[in-house]
Amino acid sequence: MTITTRPVEATAEGGERAPSFRWALAALSLSMLLSSLGTSIANVGLPALAEAFGASFQAVQWVVLAYLLAITTLIVSVGRLGDIFGRRRLLSSGIALFTIASVLCGVAPSLWMLIAARAAQGVGAAIMMALAMALVGETVPKARTGSAMGLLGTTSAIGTALGPSLGGVLIAGLGWRAIFLAGVPFGVLAFFLAFRSLPADREGPKHRAGFDTTGTALLALTLAAYALAMTIGRGSFGPLNMSLLLAAIFAGALFVFTEARAASPLLRLAMFHDPVLSAGLAMSALVSTVMMATLVVGPFYLSRGLGLDAASVGLVMSAGPLVAALAGVPSGRLVDRLGAQPMTVAGLAAIAAGAFLLSLFPAGFGVAGYIAPIVAVTAGYALFQAANNTAVMKDVGPGARGIVSGMLNLSRNLGLVTGASCMGAVFALASGTSEITEAAPEAVAAGMRITFAVAAVLIVAALVIAVTSRAFASR
Repeated sequence: MTITTRPVEATAEGGERAPSFRWALAALSLSMLLSSLGTSIANVGLPALAEAFGASFQAVQWVVLAYLLAITTLIVSVGRLGDIFGRRRLLSSGIALFTIASVLCGVAPSLWMLIAARAAQGVGAAIMMALAMALVGETVPKARTGSAMGLLGTTSAIGTALGPSLGGVLIAGLGWRAIFLAGVPFGVLAFFLAFRSLPADREGPKHRAGFDTTGTALLALTLAAYALAMTIGRGSFGPLNMSLLLAAIFAGALFVFTEARAASPLLRLAMFHDPVLSAGLAMSALVSTVMMATLVVGPFYLSRGLGLDAASVGLVMSAGPLVAALAGVPSGRLVDRLGAQPMTVAGLAAIAAGAFLLSLFPAGFGVAGYIAPIVAVTAGYALFQAANNTAVMKDVGPGARGIVSGMLNLSRNLGLVTGASCMGAVFALASGTSEITEAAPEAVAAGMRITFAVAAVLIVAALVIAVTSRAFASR
């Protein structure tokens, strides 16, 4: 048997990479798809899990929380590990872990074994999310970075949008175990593509760098405490939530103190002096907070405010993710053609306009008044994601891509967690009721208006950051 050798292409750093970056992009895109699908597909299965295991909602919700907590607490650390030990090696391990954990989820005999397997699956997802963007710089020419980021954003949006509908079909036809086992063949495919097409890890002095174990533990503690403070209690914020938030603040202060004195810190605090990075992280968190508001508030408004049935709510809610998926690749091309900074501002302007219209239109225009602004918000989000990720990642050195990618993903996750809690609280407060499922349509409409007025203000703040950071960067 004769093995032919195909020509290799040069990376942006002048080294060698895999024969075709398209196959490498397929591996990275599939990694993003699986990790985002894992986030959204389990939610629809919670009622079936509660019935199957005879458990309470508070118990089965840990099937979702374990996955999210693993991603949130580890995504920065695994990015740093990729910088030290090699990104292809670690990404392949992450895909393998995700796939094996998916099998364990599908065959779990008890709820707590399922939760443990979901936590392991979340570790694999954290690796996949952190390193997929980091590896773009080693597989794609700089001139096409925006298109690649847009593609990753598209696959992430498809995974998020596909999860609830696919999960519902699988549960109805094959039972709850199918929602975890369905991703196994795609995990195997992603592993094969990553192993075959991604550039080999370079051996060099950076691989000898130390790993900041203390900083990693403190950051994980900070993020876990914050995420739990924002998610447990089903919308209420009691003494336990406050205690966790105080613990997060204390651990965060210790983390900053430790990093300032560490010989090989997990995060070099001087990185935040870069206006492009700092602004990109802040804008990502603000935008994600607003995007989560559409997912939290939208279903209640459509069902209680407009009186739609469950099927109609699902159909209307799919409009946003569908637009984000369709707009991802074109947005990336616009970024490559017109530049990341102008497209960041354009994307934020579209989100702000959509949020403002959401605070005005639906009450007078019904479903059409909801869909039109959502199209503007999600198209703007796709453009912002492609532009902001490109602006932050494009000029990052090879030794820091993993940690910066992890920080970008972390800012997005923290925004989602914060949005679910804080924007949900704004909606409930503005609606004037503690039990939103029983609120009158007029109260829900009032909550909708105020919530998205607040959302528009947050995006205006992100616009201010975008403009001022551009001014600082040009000095």
